[in-house]
Amino acid sequence: MSRRTLARLGAPAIAAAGITFLVAAPASAHVTVTPTETAAGAYSVLTFSVGHGCEDSPTTKITIQVPEGINTVTPTRQPFYDVKVTTEKLAEPVKDAHGNELTERDATIVYTAKTPLPDGQRDAFEVSLQLPEKEGTLAFPTVQTCEKGETAWIEETPEGATDEPESPAPSFEVTEAVADDGHGHSHSAEESAEKVEPAAAETEDDDSNLWGGVGAGAGVLGLIAGSTALALGRRKA
Repeated sequence: MSRRTLARLGAPAIAAAGITFLVAAPASAHVTVTPTETAAGAYSVLTFSVGHGCEDSPTTKITIQVPEGINTVTPTRQPFYDVKVTTEKLAEPVKDAHGNELTERDATIVYTAKTPLPDGQRDAFEVSLQLPEKEGTLAFPTVQTCEKGETAWIEETPEGATDEPESPAPSFEVTEAVADDGHGHSHSAEESAEKVEPAAAETEDDDSNLWGGVGAGAGVLGLIAGSTALALGRRKA
C-alpha cells in the first residue's frame, strides 16, 4: 500500500532527494478529514485538517491523493496556498453525473503554502466532490511536506483492528445511499417508508371527514323537509 501510494504521489523524486519520512505526532494531531455528507453517491464537502508541523518544522505543502471511484474534485480557494489538481488517464472512459464522457480523472490535490504554516498553528482545506456509489471506508492518503522533512499520512487501519497505525490516512465511512423525494431532499429507505404510512392515514381521515360532512348535510336537509311538511299540514287543517 505505502509503495503504491507514494509512487502516485511522486515518491521517486522524494527518494532521489534522500528525504526521510518522520515519525507522526500523537493521535490528536493527525491529519484528519470531516465530510458534510457520507451517503453513497451524495455530494459532500470534505474538510482536511492539519494540526501540526513535522517535528517542530513549519508545513510548506499538503498533497492529497484522490481515491479511485472519485473522478472530479473542486477545491475551495485557500488564500494562504496555491492549489493545483493533477490528473491521470482512465483505463476506460466513464460518464459523469451530467452524462459527459471522461477520459481522465483528478488524481491529487496539491496545496503549496505561500507562507509556511507554523508548527504551533493548524489549518484546514475544503474539497467538494461526489462520493462513490459503494459503501465502505474511503481513505485519502496525504503527504505533509515541511521545511525539514515530511510526514506520510498513508497507512490504512486494518478492519477490526483496535489500534490505529502511527501515520493513518485521513478516512471516513461511506454509508448507505439515500432516496431523493423529487424535491431535492434526500431520505433513507426507512424514512421514506415511514412517511408513506402517515400519508395513508391522513387520506383515511380525510375520507372519514368527507363522508361525515355528507351525512350531517343530509340530516339537516331531512330536518328542513320534515318541518316544511308539518307546516303545510297545519295550513290544510
